[in-house]
Amino acid sequence: MKQAIYLDYAATTPMHPAVLERFTEVLQDSYGNPSSTHQVGREAKKLLEQARTVLAQSINASPHEIILTSGGTEADNLAIIGAADAMRNKGRHIITTAIEHHAVLNPCKQLESQGYHVTYLQPNRTGVITVKQVEAALTDDTILVSIMYGNNEVGTIQPIAEIGALLKTHQAIFHTDAVQAYGIAVLDVQQMQVDLLSVSAHKLNGPNGIGFLYERKGVKLPAQILGGSQEKQRRAGTENVPATLAFAEAAMIAEQTKADNQKQYQHYKQRMQEIFQQYEINYEVTVPAEVPVLPHVFHISFPGADVETLLMGLDIEGVAVSSGSACTAGSFEPSHVVTAMFGPDAENARNSIRISFGYGLYMSMVEEAADRIATVIKRLVK
Repeated sequence: MKQAIYLDYAATTPMHPAVLERFTEVLQDSYGNPSSTHQVGREAKKLLEQARTVLAQSINASPHEIILTSGGTEADNLAIIGAADAMRNKGRHIITTAIEHHAVLNPCKQLESQGYHVTYLQPNRTGVITVKQVEAALTDDTILVSIMYGNNEVGTIQPIAEIGALLKTHQAIFHTDAVQAYGIAVLDVQQMQVDLLSVSAHKLNGPNGIGFLYERKGVKLPAQILGGSQEKQRRAGTENVPATLAFAEAAMIAEQTKADNQKQYQHYKQRMQEIFQQYEINYEVTVPAEVPVLPHVFHISFPGADVETLLMGLDIEGVAVSSGSACTAGSFEPSHVVTAMFGPDAENARNSIRISFGYGLYMSMVEEAADRIATVIKRLVK
């Protein structure tokens, strides 16, 4: 069997060795409960707040604005359901997009069943939601706008700062799911003027099971997990100190390597296309080059191919990619993102894959993966 080449970093990433070292160190030495008042507990609390400061700095926020969660899904749920609860006396209208992660879409569907009205903005064929669309959908009843920073399937980056400026004088709380962008893109909550922002550690070589929600000062979300008074009474439960310290370590590494990684991932995309052209296979890049995209996400379709057969063929060849979000990819149903962009009958909803790059890759590995992908395509598409 050929050595596996992992190209599914948008789904999850391997833990960086320095992050793993920090995780195990804290796991072994700092076992106290941060809520305990004795010395062991106070030491754990001190470490936790140091990590919180690092995480806050990574998005130009204040430490008291960071709510630790179990990951991006919980952060999104707290943001969506919490904002609806907090603003229910001011309106019942929510604006989001048809291309959000299901961690946003499903809470919105639940709120619809409770009497809220949700507008799902449709993207254009490049995956972009415009400021004019948001402006046209706004009403006096709008209490929440949730638009992801960078799409987790096709990589399109939305005009978050411009939308933030639009909403500055509106009552609506503004949330962005930045799970796929954090550690890759430059995120500044002051510049973007967002009220809530969700991230997760496992997308940037940190551990699973830890993330945070940025909650701007003045925004007060009711807790969705009830119990103790941890995390400003927003999220009950004993904090995961080792994972939080490892998360902070991953965030620092990401900040130090971000610029170089962005350039390297662009080179990977270019080289893969050169190899596809050498093999003379037919392919289409989903998002045009002139549209801003996350540098590590490369969504591409192969006319005449079937995604299920293609993924199985690539798996046999030792190439790990996906057809979209890891939360839904097992069904091989057409991507809701691609379907929203191109329509329900679009061929590329059934012949496209997501390739994504990250730590541990080298150009030689990317070239070998492109060779294998091209070989499979040549075999499947006659």
